[in-house]
Amino acid sequence: MLYATKTALVILDDLLPWQKVNIAAFLAGGLVNRHPDIIGEPYRDASGQAYTALIREPVFVFGADGAGLARTHGRALSRGLDIALYIREMFSTSNDADNRAAVAAVSGAGLDLVGIGLHAERKIVDKVTAGLKFMG
Repeated sequence: MLYATKTALVILDDLLPWQKVNIAAFLAGGLVNRHPDIIGEPYRDASGQAYTALIREPVFVFGADGAGLARTHGRALSRGLDIALYIREMFSTSNDADNRAAVAAVSGAGLDLVGIGLHAERKIVDKVTAGLKFMG
């Protein structure tokens, strides 16, 4: 099934594996908060056990170097997209308040981005992520 929207995560490709996975989880959570329509229905197994809902559509995960991440960030901003972000300084914090303070301490151009998340119309996300490679 092809959805009218698309969800994409762009993660700095030279990070440690645990950092990439951690960033992906945080970014996906941020996008679900901003776009609750991407949440599917809860699951239930044949024995009646209930499970939480998941994101209803595929999440495309791209890797990028610093320049590619900055370019993608700029493209998303120029199109007015809501962006979930993760900056390098957040690796050294241990709570949400400190994460927000780390972001607030730096101007947009000075953010040391290590990951961004996007959800928008499919064609727009395709344009914003053009030239990036799937993470693998």
